[in-house]
Amino acid sequence: MTVQNHLTSPASVYQQIYESDEFVELKRRRRGFVLPISILFITWYASYVGLACYAPQFMAVKVIGNITVALVAGILQILSTLVLATLYVRFTNREIDPEAAHVRRMVEQARRGESEQKLFGGNR
Repeated sequence: MTVQNHLTSPASVYQQIYESDEFVELKRRRRGFVLPISILFITWYASYVGLACYAPQFMAVKVIGNITVALVAGILQILSTLVLATLYVRFTNREIDPEAAHVRRMVEQARRGESEQKLFGGNR
């Protein structure tokens, strides 16, 4: 049976995490990448759907042979999805995951009661 100190209860640990500079920075960095990319992709996708619905003559324009603007735009939709997914994975592997692992280690230490000092904001 484990006796937990009230300073390291799950609620207090998670509250300290939520308010920590490290976690706030982690959320800011992730949001700084995800939000612009999401807006760009949704705009691109909505433009494709909008053109298909409201400008079918434009989408039917033949570019080369029987290849139309709609087909080219559709292929670009698929490719852009793959590119954005790849960029996101690279970004998270390089920028987010190491910081998330650091925060996770701090949580584990705090839950074990290894530190009586302020949990977050110190040196790594």
